[in-house]
Amino acid sequence: MNSGHAQYSGALKREAFVPGWAKGIQRLDTVGSTQEEAKLLAEGGAMEGTTVMAEAQTGGRGRMGRKWHSPHGKGIWMSLVLRPALPLALTPQLTLLAGVAVCTAIREVTGVPAGIKWPNDLLAGGRKICGILLESSLREGGLHYCIAGIGIAANLTEEDYPEELRGIGTSLLIEGGGIPVDRTRLAEAVLEELEYLYHVYMEQGFQPVKELWESMSVTLGRQVYVNTPQGRTEATAVGLSDNGGLLLRNESGEVVSVLSGEIEMF
Repeated sequence: MNSGHAQYSGALKREAFVPGWAKGIQRLDTVGSTQEEAKLLAEGGAMEGTTVMAEAQTGGRGRMGRKWHSPHGKGIWMSLVLRPALPLALTPQLTLLAGVAVCTAIREVTGVPAGIKWPNDLLAGGRKICGILLESSLREGGLHYCIAGIGIAANLTEEDYPEELRGIGTSLLIEGGGIPVDRTRLAEAVLEELEYLYHVYMEQGFQPVKELWESMSVTLGRQVYVNTPQGRTEATAVGLSDNGGLLLRNESGEVVSVLSGEIEMF
């Protein structure tokens, strides 16, 4: 796969990059959750990049414990093990990195103009097409591992969605004019893009990821409602902070950073 985006000076050059994560895929049929399966592997010492991919999940979940709709043979439901040498405070950057990688792969493989909604959703046609869930495990001395869960609605039809999700969720099939997605090709593209960008990030830091994220964002420049434990406020999304928080300009003109929360765009 040729990503087509900029080469980063001083980083691992694209032409010299040899991907390896796709060799560590464990393919399963139906599981409760790929997140839980990947956690078990991580606890057992699985190497970085080890990936669990399932045809269906009976207990798939997103952020804040929400259920993730994962019908059989219709999407890409996968979780992978990461072992970054990072302080816990910087792990939100990995969620944004994953969003950039998945968005890049979707655009290249399918042509669907996906965009990123902070912090962890990809949208197409204003509806959700992918969710990303990053969970961290700590041990004495710091971060032990992270599990990056990625759920892409590839070949779902409108009828595949329960009534309460119609109008909220969409798929690459729907947004691509009814053209079925080669799930194997897309999954491999996602893993390759993620592995490459992860190497760039570990060598160069967050700045390359930040620039790509901002170029793919459907959040920046928009008026949003922000729901945090402190309450609900209205603001304008103006950028990313250096630690991956969303920069918001409130009604008084003050710019603040939010690291966690839910946003609604209008």
